[in-house]
Amino acid sequence: MGQKVHPEAMRVGYIHDWKSNWYNEKNFSDYLIEDVNIRKHIFGRLAHAGLSKVTIKKNANEVTVNIHTARPGIVIGKSGSEVDALRRDLHKITDKSVKVNILEVKRPELDAMLVAQSVAEQLENRVAFRRAMKRALTSAMRSGAKGVKIQVSGRLGGAEMARTELYHDGRVPLHTIRADIDYGFWEARTTFGPIGVKCWVNKGEIMPEGFASDLTQIDAPAPAGADDRRRGGRDGRGGGRGGPGGRGPGGGRGPGGGRGPGGGRGGQGGRGPGGRGPGGPGGGRGRGPGGQGGPAPERQAPPAKPAAPAPAPEAPKPEGDVKTDA
Repeated sequence: MGQKVHPEAMRVGYIHDWKSNWYNEKNFSDYLIEDVNIRKHIFGRLAHAGLSKVTIKKNANEVTVNIHTARPGIVIGKSGSEVDALRRDLHKITDKSVKVNILEVKRPELDAMLVAQSVAEQLENRVAFRRAMKRALTSAMRSGAKGVKIQVSGRLGGAEMARTELYHDGRVPLHTIRADIDYGFWEARTTFGPIGVKCWVNKGEIMPEGFASDLTQIDAPAPAGADDRRRGGRDGRGGGRGGPGGRGPGGGRGPGGGRGPGGGRGGQGGRGPGGRGPGGPGGGRGRGPGGQGGPAPERQAPPAKPAAPAPAPEAPKPEGDVKTDA
């Protein structure tokens, strides 16, 4: 059978650090169970706050807990009430003074745990699993990830038979130790059973000193244009055809506007009871409104019919006897 290793555990000591920093050979088991209880309590209490990870540092008399979250306002609460309540709960668990630090995750699209939570939340809200997975993939790649892989397993779409679906984009080299690969897992609790969501995000390679690195900085602001959605057009300036012109009291059909630098093809002029009016200008390569109908030309009186020509006068009859053939 396949021998799978946790991507972060495999890199601890090389490019990743431990999530718990303490050492106590004598009371190792007590410290370990304490860590498990701390994390279990925090994730249970703040499951809706977008938690990424919890790191713990301990010494003989104090415990420092760092909570990495995408929604620090929810964790802190109104004037710090939630943090104070959490600190009291952790003090009961550890019987030591507890210090809680709230750290914001700047780019949640590149955090594997937050991506998995997002997909799981959409599955619980009955969003189609393929749509949720592809949306998370494109969002992560647009934010600067070198590669993303998302896998869901369970009764997808309420099917009788459970199955596994996987989508990936870019490179995710799991065997490359220097590749900074983040891994996250979350479970969607749906009405037809649990669905597991796994996510791998490759942020680049951490190179030794003196070598060029292509690592994506997770704390850096998102690249310009990362959230711009292309609305059509070949160069991103927008596309689509302008709408048809409205009906107006003005002229009849006018020709549509030509292409300009702005939005798509111009619409036609509006219909009206009058004669022909010029069409309104459309946009160029973007979505532009259709032109309005042109003004109706003034109605002119029809030209008067020419008078009928006078009948030609009859030729005068010759006087005297008229000879006729017998």
